[in-house]
Amino acid sequence: MSLKHFFSILLLGLFLNVLGQKSSMELSFTAKNYIYYVPLDSINIENLTQGGDTTIYAPDTVLKLDYVTGTKNIYITGNRWLTVFQNHPNPFKEKTEIRIFLPEKQNLSITIWDILGRGIKQYSNTLNHGTHSFYFYPGKESYYFLTVTGKQTSKTIKMICSSNNNSYNRKCRLIYKTFDNNYYNLKSGENLNGFVFNAGDELKFTSYTYLGGIDIIDSPKNDTSYEFQYTGKPCPGTSIVSDIDGNTYNTVLIGEQCWMKENLKTTTYRNGIPIPNVVDSLQWGSITYGAYAWYENDISWKEPYGALYNWFTGIDTNELCPEGWHVPSYDECIVLTDFIGGWIPPHGDMLKSCRQVNSPLGGDCLTSEHPRWEAYGDYYGTDDFGFSGLPGGNRYYEDHFIFIGKVGGFWTSTLFEGVQNAARVMVLFSNYDLVAHSYRHHNDGFSVRCLKD
Repeated sequence: MSLKHFFSILLLGLFLNVLGQKSSMELSFTAKNYIYYVPLDSINIENLTQGGDTTIYAPDTVLKLDYVTGTKNIYITGNRWLTVFQNHPNPFKEKTEIRIFLPEKQNLSITIWDILGRGIKQYSNTLNHGTHSFYFYPGKESYYFLTVTGKQTSKTIKMICSSNNNSYNRKCRLIYKTFDNNYYNLKSGENLNGFVFNAGDELKFTSYTYLGGIDIIDSPKNDTSYEFQYTGKPCPGTSIVSDIDGNTYNTVLIGEQCWMKENLKTTTYRNGIPIPNVVDSLQWGSITYGAYAWYENDISWKEPYGALYNWFTGIDTNELCPEGWHVPSYDECIVLTDFIGGWIPPHGDMLKSCRQVNSPLGGDCLTSEHPRWEAYGDYYGTDDFGFSGLPGGNRYYEDHFIFIGKVGGFWTSTLFEGVQNAARVMVLFSNYDLVAHSYRHHNDGFSVRCLKD
């Protein structure tokens, strides 16, 4: 071999080695609600460029990606060990799929545990070499651990059920689905979801916390830290809604309910019929039909706090809320408070807007301009779920206006049985951190938050 050819081969080898060198990057994740950190249950990472996804679970919040620069992804097509693939989807609602690879025919045992370590479902059988798929249907729990025990080895995965409507009578089920004598292709050095990655691929990160999920899309090229900011997630496909007067409202998804995150301002029913604006005090206290007022009969309060309606307005057959929306029932308000953890402290502060005089949260939360809450001791809105409850005050049926900046009351469509001329109302206070499910006179004036049908 000539010296010229020797150096050519050597340079070619060095060139291919540079192109094929393995690199890695670390992606770290945190979640915050204003200044507070929110614990992450899991983060799903989806490759929008090549397809495939993977999930990491708390307490792990760092994803290490090994990749090869300058060459195609390298795959392996076989495996010598029992492999339990992470269930997909995860988190899930109605059902999820689990795949298990067996390197040889063997007896397999599967046990599903709840978070307290109680075995709630078991499966045992002798299965052939290959990949076996199962469907898992959840019960009432939110967290499950699935342990697979084979020949001299055991593997466990964590599964998260995100449904909020699981019946207490619902039973867990594990159902055998299919068998494939092949091993699913996996990227060398990656996880078992078939996730592949090249530097610059577009990735979608979805966080899962008790506040719900938030998406971030990015194309990382080096180590990157991501922060999921929970300030209220708009309703999918309905981020804004307009009333018949042309007023627009932002929306927020809380659990599986879609709420307006601003107080209603309309002066017209859905069908175009005007709502009476009753200014006279004697008339306001005696009418038995729908009516509205501005706080202190001053229209300048319209924009920050919306209108104050009597209870009859919300049940009028002309319909108060926009098409596809309604005044919530008492039971629907209970669904809201149950989702956030209950009506007891500190859940009232969690529903209140963070806009407040002397708010310790600072930034846009610290303000003296309306709309905002008055300062009161250690109580302040944190708006954990994006409801952004505002204190529009109220108009008593005896007529006088009171408590703007201090009380935010929201009518329901539900009568209060046992008390004459009374209906249910949900109330937030500047000087308490609970959610009051109370009742008031039909002719009191309160704010309205519409709920999507």
